[in-house]
Formats: sequence, structure tokens, C-alpha cells
Amino acid sequence: MIPSTMTAAVLTGHGGLEKLAVRNDVPVPRPKAGELLIQVGAAGVNNTDINTRIGWYSKKVEAETSDGGALGFAAIDDDDASWSRTPLKFPLIQGADVCGRVVAVGEGVPSERIGQRVIVRNMLRTYVDYRPYECWTLGSECDGGFAQFTVAPARETYAVSCDWSDEELAAIPCAYSTAENMLDRAAVGRERVLVTGASGGVGLAAVQLAKRRGATVIGVCSPNKAAEVKAQGADLTVDRNSDLVGALGSETVDVVIDLVGGPQLRHLLELLRRGGRFAVAGAIGGPIAEIDIRDVYLKDLTLFGCTFQEDQVIENLVRYIENGEFRPVISRVYPLSEIAVAQQDFLSKSHTGKLVLVPPRS
Repeated sequence: MIPSTMTAAVLTGHGGLEKLAVRNDVPVPRPKAGELLIQVGAAGVNNTDINTRIGWYSKKVEAETSDGGALGFAAIDDDDASWSRTPLKFPLIQGADVCGRVVAVGEGVPSERIGQRVIVRNMLRTYVDYRPYECWTLGSECDGGFAQFTVAPARETYAVSCDWSDEELAAIPCAYSTAENMLDRAAVGRERVLVTGASGGVGLAAVQLAKRRGATVIGVCSPNKAAEVKAQGADLTVDRNSDLVGALGSETVDVVIDLVGGPQLRHLLELLRRGGRFAVAGAIGGPIAEIDIRDVYLKDLTLFGCTFQEDQVIENLVRYIENGEFRPVISRVYPLSEIAVAQQDFLSKSHTGKLVLVPPRS
């Protein structure tokens, strides 16, 4: 029997960790036409959860995520502080990652879907009529997975057959789709690829998925995480605080997969060979960067901004999972009630791989 209320972590507004409230009286959503109701088994923690909470997407913010991660920022513009550059509606249930089981269906959805173990595409296209380069982010423009139940479009909810735990599957939708999208946009093959932030959720996913494509992978990370990054497929690691050009040499890399941004971006372009490709999907090191534009045009570089995802990205990931082509690294699992602790640990960057939240069982 589906209860009328549930436990959920509710974001009450932009700001610090105090804006997170774990409540036990949140109404269980009901699936509309074309939607499923999912009992959440686990939900991964991602940088976007923190960026959304603190309003980091606002153009008023020029600092790196960690500067406001715990306390928020003194000044943001609510009108552009989301993925879609439109005001968010509070209270909001965040959580871009969802793994769970279908427990009810809306009108037009086959009842055979009930009981399936599923993951949900986090960059949803259904709600914007599948228009190119538009999407709603699960847990931003609509409620997400930091709850006992959530709803999602049936066509963007994928049954997965594998022996993974719910916690492992919950690592996939946001981090791995971001990584696969970057690799797909840059058409990565058997070439030399550098991944920044290589020990984090998206970075480690990019290392694994680039290696799957036959690439020679260089991971940029702190020295104490180098062994784990290599264990997941990196052929070489470089200290994130080192002189990257001095360590690797200019024009020695075919593709850069950048999740950090900030001051090092200029040097990343120096590393690229003529005709190289640069894909970016994050800026935890700061959204403002200075580059030498001559590196771009004199070397015929191609730059890819990577947010919108074509359908094949999540479809590819489901196929890789079911074929046993990789497995995520789960650093720690927390009860949903400890969401603030999980976000503090995430901000510390002391972990390798993914942090995951588990809601109470009904």
C-alpha cells in the first residue's frame, strides 16, 4: 500500500546547509499521465545539488563552489540561480540521481512496468516537448530523488537488469551521463585524453568510460587519490596543483574533459594538440577563466559546452551496465536524514567516487 505522506529532504530556499529540512509529512506525489511513481532505493549526491542550493548558477557569483558550499553566498540573483536560468519554486526536493522500483503508473503507462527496478534520466526532455538543447534537471526544475517516492516520465525511466546494488545504480544518472555526454560530444576514441577532477564522481566516471573507448587516460587529481584513479583505468596521473604543461608538455593531448574550470583552463588549452577538442561540464574551481584566444584559433581547437544530452547517452549507459563494462566506486552511504553531513563530506573532497543517500524504507 502506498502511504499518503513520506520522508523527504526539502530545500526551503537558496542558502547554506540550514536550508535543508528533513521532514516526515511531505505528501507522496501522484503520477500524472505518462508518469511513473518510483519508490526510491537510493539517490546519489552531486555537485549540482550544492550549486543549486547555494544559488551558484547566478551570474552574480564568480567564486568556486566551495566558497559558499556550507554557508551560501551573500548575494545572488534568484532569477537566474538555476540550471534553466529561471527562478526555482520552493520548497523543492532535490536529487538528480534516482534508483528505485516502480510502484504505480499514470494514465497511458502499461501496468507491466510496476515492479521494475529503474534509473531515471536526470536531464529530462519530456517536460519541454523534446525541443533541442532544452531540458529540466531532476531535482531542480522538478522534484527529485531525495525522498521515499518520486515521479518521473515513463519514457525517460529505464529498467536495468544487473546484479548491482541500488546504491551503485544511484551513482549513474547524473555523474555517468555527464561523463558519457562529454565523451560522446568530443567523439573520444583511441587517443590521449586528459580528465580534470579525476577522483570525483563525474571525473572517475569519465576515466572509466574513456578507458572503455580505448583511450589513453591522464587523470588530474591529488596525489593521495592517484592509486584509486589508476585502478579505475587512468594510465597516468598528474598532481592537480602541479604545472600541467611542465609535467606533460605543450600540445601532447588530443582531448581535455574538464570539470574544474577556473585559472587552470588556459593551461589546459596549451596541452591540446592542433585540432584538439575541449569539453567542459563544470567549474568547481571557479566560473571565470582567462584564456589566450590564439590557442583556440591558431590550433583549430573545438570547444564543447556539455549540458543537454541526446537520447543515446543514457541508453548507452544502460547497455554498458547490462554488459558489465564498468562498475562505479561508492565511497560512502548515508541515511537521508544525514543529507547535510553528506554534503559537508562532499565539499571536503576527501572521498573518491560517489556519495549516496538512502531514504527510510516504508
